[in-house]
Amino acid sequence: MVSKRCGSRYRSGRSINWLKVKCYTVDEYELLGVEREAGKPAFALMGEIGTRKYVGSAFINSSRAIRERLWKRVQEHAGPPPKGMKRPATQWVKPGIKARVKHLRGEEDLRHASLQDFWDEGS
Repeated sequence: MVSKRCGSRYRSGRSINWLKVKCYTVDEYELLGVEREAGKPAFALMGEIGTRKYVGSAFINSSRAIRERLWKRVQEHAGPPPKGMKRPATQWVKPGIKARVKHLRGEEDLRHASLQDFWDEGS
């Protein structure tokens, strides 16, 4: 998040002199699994490439075609959960599916993240 200030003095309270801007970036992660619960949005659980260390979840708000292709791929690559991960509504996948995720820049873990695309490693 970046704050931009017009003028040189800070004053608390509402002001048109300050503008709060959320800065996003896009990075690649490894898909660990997909969490789906009836009546709730689906989330892709993401890990660091190579270590598969959990870094957060990304909202799956892609087109219907991408969501269906993702769910098919998840079912084809079903696997055990990463060590220490216990989330009952999650379909876990074996290593090898990479994803592009848009998220807030400057945060250690994923925040305000959304899945943009995914592919098999080596594709």
